[in-house]
Amino acid sequence: MEQRISLITLGVADLDRSRAFYEGLGWRRSVKDAEGVCFFQVGGLVLSLWPRANLAEDANQTDDGGKFAGIALAYNCRSKADVDAVLAEAVAAGARLLKPATDTFWGGYSGHFADPDGYAWEVAWNPGFTLNDDGSITLPD
Repeated sequence: MEQRISLITLGVADLDRSRAFYEGLGWRRSVKDAEGVCFFQVGGLVLSLWPRANLAEDANQTDDGGKFAGIALAYNCRSKADVDAVLAEAVAAGARLLKPATDTFWGGYSGHFADPDGYAWEVAWNPGFTLNDDGSITLPD
């Protein structure tokens, strides 16, 4: 198996609400004619939104409605000021601020928000990670 992730799918309670939230962040949908699912090209991978019940059924799982999914998505920024701006933009689009941005124990700066379905997003500036022009990260050896 190659070391990569191609697509991340979030199971959402209300597809239209979630689509509107991500579009409110300025994201553009791809495959706009797809019914019952939304796709966003995010750099070299895809974020998809699919009704939570459909996702659970597809994976042969029971949807217990747990509040904390044990996963955080991350958006890295080029500066501390960008972290604050992105958090403000997310809140303006309807996100719930989970943690205001603060200096971190690892030498960076980060905060967290939750999207309309409660998925946690970390917004971070990490001086140890190189953020390339295309938004991809190059990790140190």
